[in-house]
Amino acid sequence: METESEPYVRLASLRQLHQVMADMNTARSLADTLQTVADGVVQALGYEMACVNLVRQDSDLVVAALAGNSAAEALITGRVGSRESWDRRLHMGERWGDLVFIPHTEGWVLDDDDVPQWYTDGPMPRFEDEWHPSDRLFAPMYTPGVQGGSCGELLGVLSVDRPRNGRRPGAWGREALQMYAFQAAIAISNARLRANMQRALVRLEREQQALRASEESFRQAFEYAPSGMAIAEMGGDQHGRILRTNDALCRLLGRPASAMRRYSFSDLVHPEDIGTLLRTSAEGGRAELRLGRRDGTYVWVSLRNSVVADAADGPRFLLTHVEDIEERKRRELQLAHRASHDSLTGLPNSAELRSRLSARLCRRPSQPGDLESLDAAYGLPVFDAPGSHGGSHGGFDFRPGTEGYDAFDHHVHTVAPEEDHDDGTKGLAVLFCDLDGFKSINDRFGHNAGDAVLIEVARRLTRGVRDGDTVARLGGDEFVILADGLGRADAQDLAVRLRNEIIQPIRAEGRAVRVGASFGIGWAHCGMTADEVLKSADERMYVEKRSRPKQHRRAG
Repeated sequence: METESEPYVRLASLRQLHQVMADMNTARSLADTLQTVADGVVQALGYEMACVNLVRQDSDLVVAALAGNSAAEALITGRVGSRESWDRRLHMGERWGDLVFIPHTEGWVLDDDDVPQWYTDGPMPRFEDEWHPSDRLFAPMYTPGVQGGSCGELLGVLSVDRPRNGRRPGAWGREALQMYAFQAAIAISNARLRANMQRALVRLEREQQALRASEESFRQAFEYAPSGMAIAEMGGDQHGRILRTNDALCRLLGRPASAMRRYSFSDLVHPEDIGTLLRTSAEGGRAELRLGRRDGTYVWVSLRNSVVADAADGPRFLLTHVEDIEERKRRELQLAHRASHDSLTGLPNSAELRSRLSARLCRRPSQPGDLESLDAAYGLPVFDAPGSHGGSHGGFDFRPGTEGYDAFDHHVHTVAPEEDHDDGTKGLAVLFCDLDGFKSINDRFGHNAGDAVLIEVARRLTRGVRDGDTVARLGGDEFVILADGLGRADAQDLAVRLRNEIIQPIRAEGRAVRVGASFGIGWAHCGMTADEVLKSADERMYVEKRSRPKQHRRAG
């Protein structure tokens, strides 16, 4: 601003001011905008120095840009003044509209506060309106959009020093600085908004890149996982339907991915394992079950579930990890088989025999007349037994449909045929078999020959019974056969047929040997223990063995 009374000078200044304001609003960054604001005060408004003090998030003000004096710029740019000190400055001195002028006569009290400041050297004023080196002029900048300007939130403060004409600004100069501060606040707010938007866009792009990288990592981890993976729907009409499978699961089940999308796991699971699958929770559930292959066979797998969401409030999916445990299950079954079967013959051993026999027997008597024996077994008081299963006994009501009856009637009771005649009753026959002449084979030909005889006898016994019957090796040369649903005559016929099979020559260690067999037939019925049943059959076997002449016990 030169001489304010000359209109052409005022018009030139307005053109320059307009250009500076245009530059403010086209600056590329917040830092460029702040520097343009400071430069405009010097270039268009005619001050020797201008400083932009910007309010930070902690409310203190930092010197963000300075123009007109390189020494001052290097010294105070970046320094901070407290909000308290700035509020003190903005509430003292003279009010020139929204401007604050603090003359040197009052400003000396501010010399020791923490606001960064710089004084331009110059001559002492000779006239009343001349600028003193210690005069201060501030133009507060408020957030735009608030009527009245000064009522808005403080955005920063423009501090200017020494007009070039050496005089305090007049009415036109004051109005120009006030208007410039208002436009500068708009430009700074817009630049800050653009900067925040740019930071948000950069952050969003980084998040999207991270999401894409995460999705790609998940895709690769899913697709190339060494064990099976599947994603299925959760909820809705298609709950449980498989949406996606990896190559490992397709290879495990021998099914292409396109075919897998037609199924749910409930369609693929072994019928015996469907309950296990339904009891497996979606969140963190684990189960071991069998899944069907395309060729109709089944493979043991371990399922582990987890729930994943597509977005914060998006649909949820079930991620299922499928691990092939066929080999481990095979080893477990082998170990279980070894624990329950004879290592030489492969037949169920003594423990397994007793387990299977006990599973068929309950402690409830099969005949009403046996109630007293049950009382004795359980330490219950003896009551008069009724002529049928009805009536009260030992605190239990044995009428069909009552609680006491159901407590013992949870399975089909095992009964024994009549002792003295065949009344058509079918029962669980227990045939106790002891080999005759086996010890002499061991003594004459060695244990290898004896083992070969035992293996062949086991094979012949297994071949001679029905599917579902049990042939077990009790120990040594003793075998036991459990055959259900036989009458007395049937059991006798079975013993004869098995004996005839056993006495046939057996090849052992390159020679033919013969052994005989003695059979004792016992009958299992509820109310007996497994040991009682076996003891009964064993005793009958010895009766049968003693009743036969020694020369008839084995042939050859």
